[in-house]
Amino acid sequence: MAFSSGNSSGPMADINVTPLVDVMLVLLIIFMITAPMLTHKVKIDLPQPNPNIQQPDTPLEPIRLKIDQAGAMYWNDTPIDELGLKAQLAVIGGQADAAKQPEVQISAADGTAYESVAKVLADAKSYGLTKIGFTEGQ
Repeated sequence: MAFSSGNSSGPMADINVTPLVDVMLVLLIIFMITAPMLTHKVKIDLPQPNPNIQQPDTPLEPIRLKIDQAGAMYWNDTPIDELGLKAQLAVIGGQADAAKQPEVQISAADGTAYESVAKVLADAKSYGLTKIGFTEGQ
């Protein structure tokens, strides 16, 4: 450490960096110890592609299901109630070949309650639909 004797004529111009280096070394050690603990792995079970499924030559037209803020549903721009939706999903899900099922694209408005979307997803799953997608809400 730098000490000054009382006989100097002006202020001392040297900066004592030893405490700064000590603090920086302690912080470096703390970050080196805590950084590996902050990165943890999350195990995700992703679906694997099935190479045996042949895609149809002409893809089917997707079904657009819109849900507005009030929970009203529109099947390809035609208003539909919950019972009608279940009937339509049963027809699509009743097809034996999953490759022949059209994709259902769900478009929910920004203020739509999650409950409305969750009901549609649960109904689609219960009728055996496998091609469900989400599009940006209008």
